[in-house]
Amino acid sequence: MKPLIFFGVMVLLFLSCQRKQEYTKEQWKEEVFKTEKDFETMVAQKGIHDAFVTFAAEDVVILRNDSLIRGRKALGDFYKNRNKGGSKFVLTWKPEYVDVAASGDLAYTYGKYRYNITDSLGRKEIYTGVFHTVWKRQRDNSWKFVWD
Repeated sequence: MKPLIFFGVMVLLFLSCQRKQEYTKEQWKEEVFKTEKDFETMVAQKGIHDAFVTFAAEDVVILRNDSLIRGRKALGDFYKNRNKGGSKFVLTWKPEYVDVAASGDLAYTYGKYRYNITDSLGRKEIYTGVFHTVWKRQRDNSWKFVWD
């Protein structure tokens, strides 16, 4: 009789853990989606440099102009001088898909972006494309991107 009770309790525990994991994964997806929105909002409010440095992990790698930029400091240096000469930049994006690893420590997003540049003479250039970002949960439970 005791083995039967033990088995029943174990089955119930297993089933409750399974449901909790699915719910948690959805929560994680919502966290990453919100992080993407917060990132975009900071770009609009404080600029590309500050937002990218804030939301980047220490070991970030980004691909720009067919070159890899490695580390938060190098990323900051790359964006530091991007707004010289009076040009204005507007960067917007929206993740169309978010997924999170079952472990809850890695996630990725992709979607479309739009990058508008207006130079000091008022000439506008618009670039559009697809982005793909990989996010990593940090020790403080925040999400920082490690690849963009």
